[in-house]
Amino acid sequence: MASTFELRRAVEHAPWSATAWRDTTFVASGVPLHFVGWTVLTAIWWVWQPVNATPIMIAVLVPCAAFLGLIRPLTRAQRERCWAMLGIDIPPLRFDGRSLPDLRSVALWRQVRYHLVSGPLVACGGLLLIGLWAGGLALALNTTYAWALPQSSVLSLTAHAIRAGFLTVIGVLFLVAAPWAATGLRKWDARSARALLGPDRADELERRVEDLAEKRASVVDAADLERRRIERDLHDGAQQRLVSLAMNLGLARETLKDVPDDAMQVIVEAHEEAKEALTELRDLIRGLHPAVLEDRGLDAALSGIAARVPLPVRLHVDVPRRASSTVEAVAYFVVSEALTNVVKHARASKVDVTVDRVGDVLKVVVCDDGAGGADPAGGSGLAGLTRRVSSVDGTFRITSPAGGPTTITVELPCAL
Repeated sequence: MASTFELRRAVEHAPWSATAWRDTTFVASGVPLHFVGWTVLTAIWWVWQPVNATPIMIAVLVPCAAFLGLIRPLTRAQRERCWAMLGIDIPPLRFDGRSLPDLRSVALWRQVRYHLVSGPLVACGGLLLIGLWAGGLALALNTTYAWALPQSSVLSLTAHAIRAGFLTVIGVLFLVAAPWAATGLRKWDARSARALLGPDRADELERRVEDLAEKRASVVDAADLERRRIERDLHDGAQQRLVSLAMNLGLARETLKDVPDDAMQVIVEAHEEAKEALTELRDLIRGLHPAVLEDRGLDAALSGIAARVPLPVRLHVDVPRRASSTVEAVAYFVVSEALTNVVKHARASKVDVTVDRVGDVLKVVVCDDGAGGADPAGGSGLAGLTRRVSSVDGTFRITSPAGGPTTITVELPCAL
């Protein structure tokens, strides 16, 4: 296996192989691009040698400004070269869309390092590689033209046959070494381009986090839209049919007097079942997405919740600007679930609910005077509230010492 692998590598790096010429072409194509930076910085000194402080500053600052103005086109050209010749995709940097480069940006100085240090070194290696190919070809083929040279020439075949043969061997060795040198320079250039022209790992992670946050927000919004669609379908479809059924059964219950008792009992039971099903369906619809929340906002929706709680609820809502429908839905369900928990577990005598918008934060506070000891890990619905709040990057805090009171504080970002 090892010998087969070594043989395959040798064939791939043969002077006539496609790999050798691809690597050589890639390295050679980068030579003029790699020298652009230093050409811009030093060209003015070729024609002008200032001696005073002001001209010297001009001769230094103007080329530097020109180089910074060219750094993005140079970087794009290097990215295109890597993609076109090697299939290497180097993502753009975060500041590529800005009008001016940020001199404090670490990414900018990584590009400067590539164009002024790593790239020119690769270019020097590229010039040596071109010389290696050219010299190797000239020396390897010297016997084909050495016979025509005068005897005084060091390459004369008739006067220096041994030397000519030795130079032929050297030329062949150059041709054998050139593909390996081209591969090494290609790897060096590609590795430097990836590391210095593209985003670093921290930028990639930040970009990934932002992408995931956007996708999660899209999923949350889509789920909220789907809940509203289901709520409308149930409200306009199944609920209306149940209302009609309950009305018809109620009408039959009131008007049919001459039916047998068994039949009337069936009608009565069906009427009661229809009313119970209608009540359950309304609760389900309200739990999906209450229509009043979308139509009239948090104040009206939370007032409806407070009115159904069998405890005194003091409600204060101050939201001068409405948040997004997703954030309002989260706030609504936080209050709804919190009040449900109070009724079921807290043994409280009153509840205070405060909803305020301060800047771009919607703050929800639910406080009761119950027994306390609420634990999100206890399966009381608090864990679900935590997940729901986290879905919109909100914060959830609960303070519930033994003996009470219990205070739930939720902050939801609602930037426009």
